[in-house]
Amino acid sequence: MLDETHLVSTNLSASDVPEAQPSQAPPSTITPQLQNVVATANLEIRIDLNIVARQARNADYKPKRFTAVVLRIREPKATALIFASGKMVITGARSELDARLAGRKFARIVAKCGYHPKFLDFKVQNIVGSADVGHCIRLEGVERHIRLEDVDKPVNQRRGAAYDPDIFPGLVLRWMDPRVVFLVFVSGRVVITGAKTREQLYEGFRKVLPYLKYYVIEGLAQPVRKKKKKKKQHSQD
Repeated sequence: MLDETHLVSTNLSASDVPEAQPSQAPPSTITPQLQNVVATANLEIRIDLNIVARQARNADYKPKRFTAVVLRIREPKATALIFASGKMVITGARSELDARLAGRKFARIVAKCGYHPKFLDFKVQNIVGSADVGHCIRLEGVERHIRLEDVDKPVNQRRGAAYDPDIFPGLVLRWMDPRVVFLVFVSGRVVITGAKTREQLYEGFRKVLPYLKYYVIEGLAQPVRKKKKKKKQHSQD
C-alpha cells in the first residue's frame, strides 16, 4: 500500500490509490459494543399527558419545554418519550430485545393510568455502537485516502470524509453501504451510529477497520482512561 507521502501528491490520480479492502486487514477480534438502541412504537390512542405525569412514577412533563412526557424504567434501563398522539420513542436500551421489552413495559405504565393502549409498529430507528482499535490513528491520512479513492466515483456513491480539528476533534466518515456514520478519534476510539440493525453496524465497522489499522501513529501511546470511582452510599441511622 502507499504511504502518506504518496497520498498527498498533487499528481496522484484516484486509480493510483489502492482501495483498502476488508480482506487486506489482519484478522481482528474487535467487535463494536452496542451503546444505545433507539426505537419507535405506536400505542394507538390519544393520551392526556398531564394524567400520565401525575399518576406514573419517574415521570417528567414540562409542556412549555417539550411536548412529550418522559418516562424512565430501571430494568431494562431505558427512557421513553410519549406524545399525546400515542407515538412513543424508546431510547437508552442496550439491545433490540431490551428496547422492545422496555416499550411493552412503558405501554403497561400507560395502561395503569386508565388507558387501553396497544403496542404496534415497533421499529428500530438507530443503533449506536463503539469500539477501540487499540492504537492511535492518523486521522488526516484516513481522510485523504478516502477522498482520493472516491474521486472517480459518481457523486451518489462517494463516502463523506471530514476532519477539521478546529471544529470537531474527530474524523467524520459517512459510509454509503451500509449507510452508517463513524466518529473516529486520534485515541483509537470509534463511535458508530445510523445503523438500523446490528448486522449493518458490524459490516460497516469491518469495512472501515482496514483504513484505521493502516494509519497508525507510531510511538504514540493511547491515553489511559481513568475508571470512574463509585460513590459510597452512607446508610442513615
